[in-house]
Amino acid sequence: MKHTILAILLLCTTVSVWAQPKGMGKNDPEAKKVLDAVSAKFKKFKTIQAVFNLKIENASNKLIGNKNGSVYMKGSKYRVSVSGQEIFSDGSNIWTYDHDANEVTISKFDVSANSITPQKLFTNFYDKDFLYRLNNDVTVQGKVMKEVELTPIDKTKPFHKVLIHISNNTIQSTKIFEKTGNRYTYSVTSMKTDVPVGDDVFIFNAKDFPGVEIVDLQ
Repeated sequence: MKHTILAILLLCTTVSVWAQPKGMGKNDPEAKKVLDAVSAKFKKFKTIQAVFNLKIENASNKLIGNKNGSVYMKGSKYRVSVSGQEIFSDGSNIWTYDHDANEVTISKFDVSANSITPQKLFTNFYDKDFLYRLNNDVTVQGKVMKEVELTPIDKTKPFHKVLIHISNNTIQSTKIFEKTGNRYTYSVTSMKTDVPVGDDVFIFNAKDFPGVEIVDLQ
């Protein structure tokens, strides 16, 4: 996997699994209570602004990448920025901009269950795509948090385990364990909710990026 914005959105990719396959084990009802509470709280917010850190480690726990970024969400609209890349979506279109190449790719927003959005990380994505269990509480930077472990039902996924740390019904960090041994830890460093955000924030304006090359896939 490239060390890009896609690592942040990895969890949000659904596989359209509508029933749990036989022999895959059972979900922990206590974990579902925790995740449902997170989802319910998120759905009450009109807007979210968050700053995050993305730490990338290899199988030997050696730090191989450390990036900071931000995300804006409003209804189905979102904007994610990290390390020279930005993704804009107004709920109808998606603009993926690469700062180094000064290139933007435009595609249509897929309203099906297979669409990828940051919002799915905070809602009930877990019901269809993962088995989950509640582990013992953990202490992170002096704060006691609940830890939920997710295992993807689709075994072809590039990752085999995800740990989510939750405090006050809010996801504080998500750690993705790739089959290659790499680990991606996405930690929220600050969050504001229900702050006014204009719709223009979620639309790529070519006038703000002189000379940008546009690749229209619509």
